[in-house]
Amino acid sequence: MSKYIALPKGITEPVFDLAIKEYRAILGDAGVITSQDQLAPYCRIMLAVPDAEHRPSAAITPQSVSDIQKCLVVCNKYKVPVWPISTGRNFGYGSAAPATRGQVVMDLRLMNRILDVDADLCTALVEPGVTYQQLYDYIQEKKLPVWLSVPAPGAIVGPVGNTLERGNGYTPYAEHWMMQCGMEVVLANGEILRTGMGAIPNSNTWQVFKWGYGPVLDGLFSQSNLGIVTKLGFWLMPAPPAYRPFVIEYEDDDDIALIIETLRPLKTGGVIPNGAAIASAMMDAVATVRRADYFKGNGAMPPEIIEKIKKDHNLHAWNVYGALYGTQEMVEVNWKIVKDAVKASGKGTVLSFDELGESYKFKYMGELMRGKPNLGEFRRLNWIGGGGVMMFSPVCQARGSEAAKQMKMAKRIMDKYDLDFHNEFVVGRSDMHHIIGLEFDRTDPDMVARTKACFGELLDEFTAAGYGTYRVNTAFMDKTAELWGPVRRDVNRKLKRALDPNGIIAPGKSGIYI
Repeated sequence: MSKYIALPKGITEPVFDLAIKEYRAILGDAGVITSQDQLAPYCRIMLAVPDAEHRPSAAITPQSVSDIQKCLVVCNKYKVPVWPISTGRNFGYGSAAPATRGQVVMDLRLMNRILDVDADLCTALVEPGVTYQQLYDYIQEKKLPVWLSVPAPGAIVGPVGNTLERGNGYTPYAEHWMMQCGMEVVLANGEILRTGMGAIPNSNTWQVFKWGYGPVLDGLFSQSNLGIVTKLGFWLMPAPPAYRPFVIEYEDDDDIALIIETLRPLKTGGVIPNGAAIASAMMDAVATVRRADYFKGNGAMPPEIIEKIKKDHNLHAWNVYGALYGTQEMVEVNWKIVKDAVKASGKGTVLSFDELGESYKFKYMGELMRGKPNLGEFRRLNWIGGGGVMMFSPVCQARGSEAAKQMKMAKRIMDKYDLDFHNEFVVGRSDMHHIIGLEFDRTDPDMVARTKACFGELLDEFTAAGYGTYRVNTAFMDKTAELWGPVRRDVNRKLKRALDPNGIIAPGKSGIYI
């Protein structure tokens, strides 16, 4: 029986022993983890597949770029694959566990320096282990006049990981990849690449001008395994003089098309500048109550029970969460435009948060839309219990007809597998991220099987209908890569072979191998 809980593919225990010995020489005993108990945080998954499929062989915790470079020498020498993580809290899309069994997790959480925050230029430069909460606290402590944009589980995740996965927030700077500006990358051979203006010695424009000279390379390291990002620059939002969060409440499920047709001109015209969220009653219910308190039966929750939850907790068929920013005069003008647009549409009730009581949802969304991290997102794990959640996230045009079509497709498929359907749309400019949560009990084999089959069918049917997902969990990366076609996959493979010929960095990430 092996002393390791897993071994890298194609590597024997004696060979792995040699690699571990060399990692220890670089990082010390505390920096190399092999015991089952200590590896537990890297083994937990929330996916509808067996834990063993994503079990790491070990974990290493470098504290510097030099440590990473030295570890990569060992990786290349013994062909040991490493799975780099920043905070490892990839909620709904995986976790700290690797895409394929036996990889060594390279945990970068100890590289957690805030390297620069420039309040005049509204820029930041951070290492991978920095969390949004850490950066938020730093900004508050220094009383800097800038705001963050944070994703829903923002308190325990970080800008590097979320930005590289192309995550979203809820402020006007919600498209995090768009706000990225300059990165440092350690390549598989140990060379250090700085993108944008960062390659110029003593550059002071690294975080202010994205493009640099020649081909723009930053995108190669987003949702990829072509290098290890060790520094990331991004833009911060200047703190506005006035901020008004609001909700628009709708009472009918069929209002979704009207909502989007009303909202789109306000978004494209810049009246509502933030990443607004259109949440269904069930999306709010999942974060408000426990399913078993209302329904203990098998199958998807019946409509009459959903109506009771809505009545008991004052939930509406749809809640649009948005915010206005700027001078007080600008906010007042735009507030009138929003109210007039909703009134002209014939449906919807517009309420400023200051007109509402202190409820969980308004506090939660009010904080997210001003860039304050919180842990409210994790309330959804109480809906069923059992620790299972996978997010299905197709991109949608900001058209009412498209949203209605996607909802109809998703609900039909989820009903087929007796799973509760709840969703929200996070609105960009002319696009929307359609977020559909699949919560399930990982201790229930039947439910696990149904959820896995459901997720696979959602991928197949949405792709066939022309809808791609912008992000996917580690269990479905290969399948998703196949659905995006052979040409793209072949180009990714050629890039991988050129930059990482031994395939040591995160094999299987986004379905990319040598």
